[in-house]
Amino acid sequence: MNLKDYVATIEDFPKKGIMFRDVTPMIRDSKAFEYAIDQMAEFAKKVGANVIIGPEARGFIFGCPIAYKLNLGFSPVRKPGKLPREAVTADYSLEYGTNTLCLLTDALKKGDKVLIVDDLLATGGTARACEELVEKLGAETVGFACAIELTDLHGRDVLKAPVFSLLTYEGE
Repeated sequence: MNLKDYVATIEDFPKKGIMFRDVTPMIRDSKAFEYAIDQMAEFAKKVGANVIIGPEARGFIFGCPIAYKLNLGFSPVRKPGKLPREAVTADYSLEYGTNTLCLLTDALKKGDKVLIVDDLLATGGTARACEELVEKLGAETVGFACAIELTDLHGRDVLKAPVFSLLTYEGE
């Protein structure tokens, strides 16, 4: 299945010069979405994951069905102020400043093998912050899975864990 048929490209969004890759058509089509989840689940098995985490909001969309398919737990990575209990935090850089991600302190156990799942890997800032959260809780990131990787932004270079991407785009 050619998943690029299920990605919409929006030019100049959210600002001029950006080619936004929209996975909405992929998640809207049951066969394309099932194929995407199956491929990511195979990677999760290959790397021995026993827990899935994903940053809001699109990491939830892909991460939860992978966890369900493999009978694993899922823990959400949220923005500040969204979690009702004690959490660890990690800051990361954005083009225009910094942001923070949070994970509940009881989301992972020491020794857990964690797969981080998101829709997109660009510069790697979000993914690397997720790796830091995993490390702070004494678990191990065994992989990062995404629907789309923008290879010319070299996000995988800042990650410690192996990367699996369904689709890659370079300079397009």
